[in-house]
Amino acid sequence: MIEVSNLSLKYGKRVLFEEVNVKFSHGNCYGVIGANGAGKSTFMKILSGEIDPTTGRVFITPGERMSVLKQNHFEFDDCQVLHTVLMGNKKLWDIMHEKEAIYAKADFTEEDGIRASELEAEFAEMEGWNAESDAGSLLGSLGIGESLHFKLMNELNGNEKVRVLLAQALFGNPDILLLDEPTNDLDVATISWLENFLADFQNTVIVISHDRHFLDAVCTHVADIDFSKIQLYTGNYSFWYESSQLALRQRSDSNKKIEDKRKELQEFIERFSANASKSKQATSRKKLLEKLTLDEIKPSTRKYPAIIFKQEREVGDQILTVEHLSGSNEGQTLFADISFMVNKGDKIAILSKDSLAITSFLEVLTGNKKADSGEFKWGITTTQAYLPLDNADEFKDDINLIDWLRQYSKEKDETYIRGFLGKMLFSGEETLKSCKVLSGGEKVRCMVSKMMLQSGNVLIMDEPTNHLDLESITAFNNSLKDFKGNILFHSHDHEFMQTVANRIIEITPNGVIDKLMTYDEYLENEDVKALREEMYAVKA
Repeated sequence: MIEVSNLSLKYGKRVLFEEVNVKFSHGNCYGVIGANGAGKSTFMKILSGEIDPTTGRVFITPGERMSVLKQNHFEFDDCQVLHTVLMGNKKLWDIMHEKEAIYAKADFTEEDGIRASELEAEFAEMEGWNAESDAGSLLGSLGIGESLHFKLMNELNGNEKVRVLLAQALFGNPDILLLDEPTNDLDVATISWLENFLADFQNTVIVISHDRHFLDAVCTHVADIDFSKIQLYTGNYSFWYESSQLALRQRSDSNKKIEDKRKELQEFIERFSANASKSKQATSRKKLLEKLTLDEIKPSTRKYPAIIFKQEREVGDQILTVEHLSGSNEGQTLFADISFMVNKGDKIAILSKDSLAITSFLEVLTGNKKADSGEFKWGITTTQAYLPLDNADEFKDDINLIDWLRQYSKEKDETYIRGFLGKMLFSGEETLKSCKVLSGGEKVRCMVSKMMLQSGNVLIMDEPTNHLDLESITAFNNSLKDFKGNILFHSHDHEFMQTVANRIIEITPNGVIDKLMTYDEYLENEDVKALREEMYAVKA
């Protein structure tokens, strides 16, 4: 158990937390949510002891071990991969080192023998003899093969380091597990493994993530940071979001009778509780929901951007034809002999185990890069709006946001331009900010403003949710579900892929897989699994 009492944190005049009181109980998984800048990562650092609060304290049940997902990817560069994981259990690691030092002594004394015996007893009690095999198994589950286990961390790439540090955090069954964005740089299979691991984990988990599917799969509670406070809610992220939106609508409807409101809320809770049967934590979550009191559901104070994509004109029958398209980068083939047609109403998710292949392919389709061979043709009725993975070139000029967006608009009136920026929550003096000082999330929101202004009937997007907070991701997701035109996109956001795409095209080293189905159907279909294995196999 971990309890926070009367906690405050102030930086000068800025108050991040004020008189926070919250308790995280054994056996639950808490998803920490809040707008960008609300203090999610800072709160995790306070819990771990990395940052001291201005006032208040953090109490941990005596004897319980806390494990934290490290964010410094260079901290263990001089350490062996397997040893890095073992260091996740500091007490066990210290015992192993002390044992080795004693046994390595040339003048082994009687006192050394007694101490070694004590250490061996502790080592056995902690199941130390299984430690290396357990660590190796964790690494394997996270995609780090045995050939890498005895390499130094500085020999691994960034993606591999992230996985090793995650294995370190999970190692040794910690009593309290703190995870800040654990799904970053993980593929679908590894995220699924992690979801199952945490669903079966019996101790306390506190996690920050922008992946709504992941939060829904693992969380029993939501810890909402708002107005310098933290409020706990029973249920996963979707339940918190839908119930808070329902409560907001009810609060604004002053004519609705209280009894009608209570009935509507009760029906909502019962419906969501029934749907919990799909969750890995179904039983425990359903019991928690049954205990939920209606007074606990409160409207969210979040601001959601108003993302509305309107087509200037509807597409005709000819949208996009791709014939035998091939592309490479520095001599390495990224995609080869790709052919397909886009039909009216298609919302296509582009997949590949090589994300560079997807980016390069989309760059070709948008005319920003030339293909090695083959051709593609857009229909004359189509207009494309593009959200690239790398938008740095769009923000090189030292101009304010109004002037930046105005250069893409036929209508130059400032009020008109401010309207599109306002939809993405840029208002007042924020619109006079220089493009050169924008954060990653602000740049993406500007790019979305540009896309809305362009009124394209074909949207092309490469990792559109990067750098966005949950509110922006949710609004973006909802807008694309409602969009009547065509979409080609790539994302690591499972919920985004599942709820937007009705067709999947996967680029493999041996051609494309093209299926008219949802993302979940694609992942679960046995015939597709066999086909994917064949298409990724190295040809003799």
